[in-house]
Amino acid sequence: MTEQDALEDYRTYLTVNKGLSPQTVRAYMADITQALHVLELRGIDTLDAITLDDLRSWMAHELHGGLTKTSLARKVVAVRGFFDYAQTHGMCRTNPAAQLATPKQAVRLPVVLSENQAEKLVEVSSQDHNVLALRDHAMVELLYATGMRVAELTALNVTDIDFSQHMVKVTGKGNKQRVVPVGAPAMRALAEWMRSGRGALLAEGEETTPAVFLGARGGRINQRVVRRVVHESAAVAGVPDVAPHALRHSAATHMLDGGADLREVQDMLGHSSLSTTQRYTHVSLEQLRAKYEKAFPRA
Repeated sequence: MTEQDALEDYRTYLTVNKGLSPQTVRAYMADITQALHVLELRGIDTLDAITLDDLRSWMAHELHGGLTKTSLARKVVAVRGFFDYAQTHGMCRTNPAAQLATPKQAVRLPVVLSENQAEKLVEVSSQDHNVLALRDHAMVELLYATGMRVAELTALNVTDIDFSQHMVKVTGKGNKQRVVPVGAPAMRALAEWMRSGRGALLAEGEETTPAVFLGARGGRINQRVVRRVVHESAAVAGVPDVAPHALRHSAATHMLDGGADLREVQDMLGHSSLSTTQRYTHVSLEQLRAKYEKAFPRA
């Protein structure tokens, strides 16, 4: 099997078996192809000829070329996954990337709004009552109430909402589904949008679209529009300019501050690893330290 055949096999595996999005698959394959190309330029043109030292040399080449450690870490994960698959399926005798470590990075805490700032952001999105305003308010409320990702919000279908149980079914990365509770304010905003706004935006011929949130032309809303709505709401509310993902971070942090269990937050966010969720405990501790130093006279 040629190297190109191995790459195509892996592309199919990521798409069919792993269920990754086309964008994610393209990014992974571009990272792997670029790494193999660098090694080919050095005369290493078969998978069996690649060693751990070769891959470390490739990493050094990337850093020397100005690639950030964060971007390189993503590439290393992609390369490790490919070689693990290649060895498992008999495409190479050994896995040279098995011991390939990602570059150490400084811990960056997520951007988080305070509870007061989040409240202002949600309130400002509810001030108008036209069709688009009803939609925008419901989106902002739902993003903060559930901590869902933008892609998950735009993928919501009408059948995913359980108004009687105050629950919503969310389809996350890898098509993994989870059921997330929704608070009363967000549920009211969602019900108002469904009752008084959604029907008005259904474009002619698209009455059967299953999407919860619609664009101005009646089709499923674009992620770019959701991001614009959050940025504009933040500007009007006078809070720090944030992207929708900051509402996800804020929801998780505020839940932990309120006494939620780490596992509960992990389930709500759809994190596969608890270590990902644990970042928010660091945010809570940093905020506690800041409040302590400001309020305690002997701090």
